[in-house]
Amino acid sequence: MSEGIRDMVRETELSVKDLVYPIFVVPGQGVIQEVKLMPGVFRYSADMLPPVAKELKSLGIPAVLLFGVPEKKDSTASEAFSNDGAVQKAIATIKEAEPSLVVITDVCLCAYTDHGHCGLIKGGVVDNDSTLEVLAKVALSHAVAGADVVAPSDMMDGRVLAIRTALDESGYTNVSIMAYSAKYASAFYGPFREAADSAPKFGDRKTYQMDPANSDEAIREVGLDVEEGADIVMVKPALGYLDIIRRVKETFPVPVAAYSVSGEYAMIKAASAAGAIDEERAVLEVLTSIKRAGADMIITYFARDVARWLCTFL
Repeated sequence: MSEGIRDMVRETELSVKDLVYPIFVVPGQGVIQEVKLMPGVFRYSADMLPPVAKELKSLGIPAVLLFGVPEKKDSTASEAFSNDGAVQKAIATIKEAEPSLVVITDVCLCAYTDHGHCGLIKGGVVDNDSTLEVLAKVALSHAVAGADVVAPSDMMDGRVLAIRTALDESGYTNVSIMAYSAKYASAFYGPFREAADSAPKFGDRKTYQMDPANSDEAIREVGLDVEEGADIVMVKPALGYLDIIRRVKETFPVPVAAYSVSGEYAMIKAASAAGAIDEERAVLEVLTSIKRAGADMIITYFARDVARWLCTFL
């Protein structure tokens, strides 16, 4: 079969419009720091983001996902909802530079707490209910700064409803919620934890993130988030959970996002650097498999590279 015929009958098409580019933002000015475990990925202060936003827009990438790395941490994650926080400043800066770029913000406490967990600690354990109020404050602060979408990644029960209620009561009814609905307790988050300085100081996150062995649980978790008002649901990680992406897509009438996480990125980068694989072919194959599984949008650190590669095919 010729290349032309193969193109005509291709069942799955990966597009630049499918991509979301994650960005780590830090306090200060003039900061561009490469993440050691993630070659080609950087932390930026807000003032360094306009050229990045303009480049993404020129490449056709429609959205970014912001993660904050604060200057100070405490037990209540107070920097997470500060009006002068790194994320809040980054939102405003990006929106001024490229108003049409969709700004999604991660809503979690792990990078902001002095213990590194995604919720407040009471009696030595993560307390679900007291965390909800703080998550709602974080989401609202992002909305006030101009975020288009808030994305709670904490996996606390009831957080979508708490956030939706807070947004609606404050008049931000048009701010959407992208829920990390099926977020697994994965071994593939290591490089991210270095980038965001978010590793837990004790224990692990298995009590509130999902067991990688479970599939039916993912459907229950997604269902709860949809009932509470999630506009988009997410499966994280992506490559090891293609079956979950497919099940979610077939079960729920909402857009599905998939997060190709830091460990997936780092593995491909390392294999490519060793000469074991062709990076471009491997990345496009992996992302096509995620799209084929049913993802409507793919969060990937390769987004800028993929946008350039796809342009060469047009």
